[in-house]
Order: sequence, then structure tokens, then C-alpha cells
Amino acid sequence: MLNIIKTKEADTLNVKLEGRLDTTTAPELEAELKADLGETKALVMDFEKLEYISSAGLRVLLSAQKVMNKQGEMKIIHVNDIINEIFEVTGFSDILNIE
Repeated sequence: MLNIIKTKEADTLNVKLEGRLDTTTAPELEAELKADLGETKALVMDFEKLEYISSAGLRVLLSAQKVMNKQGEMKIIHVNDIINEIFEVTGFSDILNIE
């Protein structure tokens, strides 16, 4: 189960994720991001309540990062130790802007 809470202010899209980002929920996040990234200059993803991320979830983040590299910036905030460890092990901590 994944809750996606989106708020948009000017050209900044804030996305809060709550729950698990896995093979079941990744396509939902991908669709939500695709719908809103067109005019977005800054994407801020809040992982405070994200409990788990799978390789499918990582793929969605990577594809969002590629889009945002062309048109602005993407950052991930409030990453907990579990998710941070996954980012470290996979090398995503070098690719993503994590604050």
C-alpha cells in the first residue's frame, strides 16, 4: 500500500510517499509523476513515512531524476535509515540529491 500526497506550488511539485514503494505501487507513482512533471522545475520528494523501496521503485526515481535533470532539479528529503541504506547499497546515493 502506498499513499501519494501531491501538492503543487508555482513550478514546484511536492510529493509525500507513505507506505511501500514496490512492484505493485511503482506504476502508480510513475503515472502520478508523469502527469505532473511537464511544467515542473523542482520536484521535492518527502520520504519521511516511506517504509520500503524495491528495485521497481528505484527505477521510477531514476526515470524522474532523468526528466528533472533536463528541466530543473529533484531532491529527496526526510530519508530514514532503512531507505538510506538501500540508496547506499545500490549506489543511488551518488545519483540522487538526498537531503
